Amino acid sequence: MKILITGSAGFIGFHASQAFLRRGWEVFGIDNFCDYYSVQLKHDRETQLADSWGAAAADGTPARYAFREIDICDLEKLKAAFAETAPDVVLNLAAQPGVRYSITHPFVYQKTNLEGFLNILECCRHAEKMPKLVFASSSSVYGGNKKMPFEESDQVDTPVSLYAATKKANELMAHTYSHLYGMQTIGLRFFTVYGTWYRPDMALSLFADAMLHDRPIKVFNNGDMLRDFTYVDDIVNGIVRVVEAANLPRYDIFNIGNHRSEKLLDVIETLAQALGIKPKMEMLPMQAGDVYATYASIDKLHKAVGYEPTTTIREGIPVFASWYRSYHKL
Repeated sequence: MKILITGSAGFIGFHASQAFLRRGWEVFGIDNFCDYYSVQLKHDRETQLADSWGAAAADGTPARYAFREIDICDLEKLKAAFAETAPDVVLNLAAQPGVRYSITHPFVYQKTNLEGFLNILECCRHAEKMPKLVFASSSSVYGGNKKMPFEESDQVDTPVSLYAATKKANELMAHTYSHLYGMQTIGLRFFTVYGTWYRPDMALSLFADAMLHDRPIKVFNNGDMLRDFTYVDDIVNGIVRVVEAANLPRYDIFNIGNHRSEKLLDVIETLAQALGIKPKMEMLPMQAGDVYATYASIDKLHKAVGYEPTTTIREGIPVFASWYRSYHKL
């Protein structure tokens, strides 16, 4: 089977690429190496994939990994990539991430998350063999939802950031294409994913960087926040199950999280213990666009594909901390 993974040099895209390659899939990765965060980290991830899977094996087995530097906003190059690989499945993880960045850079989200996603839909629609599309949505679509845990049937019509609004728009766009053209489109609402090869703009990386350089951690809402932290291996296991499932409906949306809502101060304490550092904390008010809590109901995904996360923060955060020290030589 062939899978085209957009954002393959990104955090989740890198781990998903590895998982499918280990399962014997042919992986065609694309990424534009945008400079929202460290381009070097993205190149290092892609190099890992290329070195392990991008060349023929000694026994003559052909390479199963190929990569092209392509922006999903470039429709002609994207069409060429689809023609070159003829994928059975498209895993769309390419997007402009970041809640707070969307407040200061709104047009980047309009370009990548709306126009880019439309390009993906159009390429799937016009492919000679229409692929199954699995795409990244976000827990951010739940906005200021007070009901816990978040369920897929909850209203998601009140986003509190433009990023969240673009992810809700992706779900609606995918539904339209499923309805009009018979495409299978499955959206996954990710909940606070972390792990090795993690993004430097995310909370655990920012906390680790501050601790290891003796700076105070910026703790918003005075630490009174809850997040459903999900280890990346659990997320990827869920992605694989969705991609390989043969009995899913034409269109559906699933939460994919850990089904545990952790206190932010407990997360900071666990990371500090893993790093062997007593943290300094700067208590700050809630930031614009942020939400108080996230908590995923995963019953629907469990019933559909048997998804069952197993990694607690006590297990996952020390693994992240060890990788962070090693990669950054700290």
